[in-house]
Amino acid sequence: MEYRQLGSSDLTVSALSLGTMTFGEQNTEKDAHQQLDTAAAYGVNFIDTAEMYPVPPRAETQGRTESHVGSWLKSQQREKFIIATKIAGPSRGFAWIRNGPRVNREHLNAAVDASLKRLQTDYIDLYQIHWPDRYVPMFGATSYDVTQEHDSTPVAEQLSALSDLVKAGKIRHIGLSNETPWGVAEFTRCAEQTGLPRIISIQNAYHLMNRTFESGLSEVCHHAKVGLLAYSPLAFGHLSGKYHRDQKTQGRITLFPGFGQRYQKTNVPSATAAYLSIAQQAGISAVHLALAFARTRWFTSSVILGATTLAQLEENLASSELTITSDLLHEIETVHSLYPNPAP
Repeated sequence: MEYRQLGSSDLTVSALSLGTMTFGEQNTEKDAHQQLDTAAAYGVNFIDTAEMYPVPPRAETQGRTESHVGSWLKSQQREKFIIATKIAGPSRGFAWIRNGPRVNREHLNAAVDASLKRLQTDYIDLYQIHWPDRYVPMFGATSYDVTQEHDSTPVAEQLSALSDLVKAGKIRHIGLSNETPWGVAEFTRCAEQTGLPRIISIQNAYHLMNRTFESGLSEVCHHAKVGLLAYSPLAFGHLSGKYHRDQKTQGRITLFPGFGQRYQKTNVPSATAAYLSIAQQAGISAVHLALAFARTRWFTSSVILGATTLAQLEENLASSELTITSDLLHEIETVHSLYPNPAP
């Protein structure tokens, strides 16, 4: 397993990491522990979770994912693992989380304490804002709608509250998720002006059918020394080919109607078929092609893997052995020019 420095921090993370959003919904606690054991044995040291997990989010299951991770973590050598979790923002509702989550001092303090308890640990290595407290277009929306703006906690106030949590020893580093270039720049500017902690990472979707990170975010993250934690590298399973072979196959898309609507856009089937063809002609796994592409971009710190079976996880982990050749990259870029970002 390759290990990389995460942003400007002292954290060294495995190039492949384990996402846990299925734990507590599609995966039992026993399943979760088996996945964690398998990933750890392969050299994965970075585990990502969130207070709102599992997905799809429900009041009855909220927090269960962290609890499953925590019941495993308590029997491990804590210092060997980098544990990341996230606070939910207000934009998606979730009234069952603190009567409507916000990213302010009160909610940050409550969220961190609850996550620490569920994770059965004294500290969180990377604490992330799951999506901004302010309005931003996301999860398939691509245009900024000024009429959707709402009151939000100023970035400086968010950083101040996070700084106090760092001083208290509850979190080590801070990061963002589902952010925009403006957000990364504003968090960086505020930190520089006030001497408050800098963000070290951004967790955004990045895969063959969503390369929007490459336009504005890659530049600002490069200059701000912020590492990308790439999620959904298989585009909710589309890039594995399973939905291309059988649209009714079991997976999150079919199990939870309305979930992953960004993958219902016009060019997704054609782009999927084209990328599957590249893998087939090269004699390699479509899963390995997609994961290796995300892993080998210059701005990627770690690719977050998600699986519901051990067989899926083992195939995902084995992608670390694939190198994207110049010929493969040329073919990928040819398809990208025909179908640019069909699932942003």
